[in-house]
Amino acid sequence: MMETGNGGFSAAGLRRLRDVLARHVESGRIPGLVALVGRGGEAHVEAIGTMRHGGGAPMRRDTIFRMASTSKPVAMAAAMVLLDECRLRLDDPVEPWLPELADRRVLKQADGPLDDTVPARRPITVRDLLTSTFGLGMDMTALGSPIMGAIFERGLTPDLPEPMPGPDEWMRRLGTLPLMHQPGERWQYQISHDVLSVLVARVTGQSFETFLRERIFDPLGMKDTAFHVPADRIDRLPALYAPDPRTGEFTVWDEAEGGRWSSPPAFQGGGGGLVSTADDYHAYFRMLLNGGMHGSERILSRPAVELMTTNRLTPEQQAARHAMAADNVHLSFGQGQHGGWGFGMAVRTYRGDYASVGQFGWDGGSGTSTYADPDKQLTGILLTQVGMSVPDPARLIHDFWTTLYQAIDD
Repeated sequence: MMETGNGGFSAAGLRRLRDVLARHVESGRIPGLVALVGRGGEAHVEAIGTMRHGGGAPMRRDTIFRMASTSKPVAMAAAMVLLDECRLRLDDPVEPWLPELADRRVLKQADGPLDDTVPARRPITVRDLLTSTFGLGMDMTALGSPIMGAIFERGLTPDLPEPMPGPDEWMRRLGTLPLMHQPGERWQYQISHDVLSVLVARVTGQSFETFLRERIFDPLGMKDTAFHVPADRIDRLPALYAPDPRTGEFTVWDEAEGGRWSSPPAFQGGGGGLVSTADDYHAYFRMLLNGGMHGSERILSRPAVELMTTNRLTPEQQAARHAMAADNVHLSFGQGQHGGWGFGMAVRTYRGDYASVGQFGWDGGSGTSTYADPDKQLTGILLTQVGMSVPDPARLIHDFWTTLYQAIDD
């Protein structure tokens, strides 16, 4: 399925892009995908394969996908609106809204017993949450430690058999744990984004989704972006697969009808809860490339966008973040080797592959990848229904970005 003009891509390059994507689908390892590449006002879309493993309805441009961690760069916009309006300040402590995070204790050693702690040197600030440095997170280098075990046991992360509890109960459980690191010291993945969801809701007096809808989704025309899929659209949501890492056998991790996204969740998590489409995400990333503007309407200030989309980490923090990707290739399959991190997204600080320095965005464990490149003024969005339990979706994502960049022609 081909859409609109070539807009800065060569015809031969786009053919190669389609051929490479089709090859992944024909291998049998990726049932279907939707890919969008955009430059300037032009978008080129490929919808290849089927909604289910082994056949079924074809993928379409408006297929709805579970965005997983590619929720992070979009959900972050809610906090940026509050910064723009001075309803939050970067270096204010979060305790007035999140009293559960007052008077923190910090583990003497990140992998030590939960009762061997020292007092936090300072309160947790808004900036610590925005940069994912507030002191707790999913640390793939610390799996098996008491604190990581406690995080899983308390249902503080998505993707586990137990759904996350409502925001107040979730915060209460989080507040019973010590921090792994002093506030502001170390970059850590995931949990800060869900804390931000609660913070935004408490500051605004609205649900996180309602605020996002009023300030981001509706103004951008993101009509299919939400925390669940209503019944009249559920036929557009494919099953999500998590193939067995040992045998490669396809197992359904989440069905569409009656599945986790078929009804509103107790917890609207900015870390990974959104569903969306290629066109909705294209609108959002184009807005970021346009410095916060959507047509003639301003969604975010230019400085807010610049803060989000440029590296915020110190060299020491970047080294730890790079190690998480480079030293855990068996888990990350090489995803995340960009160097830097802004607010809610990776920022490329060195030229490690075809992409330009300054490219920003993120990948999701459900087989999604969304980035924009200010230098080349391009966006790329790749959406599948195969989870990262196996390397196949990550290899597809790598090939998508390679072929997208080789198709540039100007």
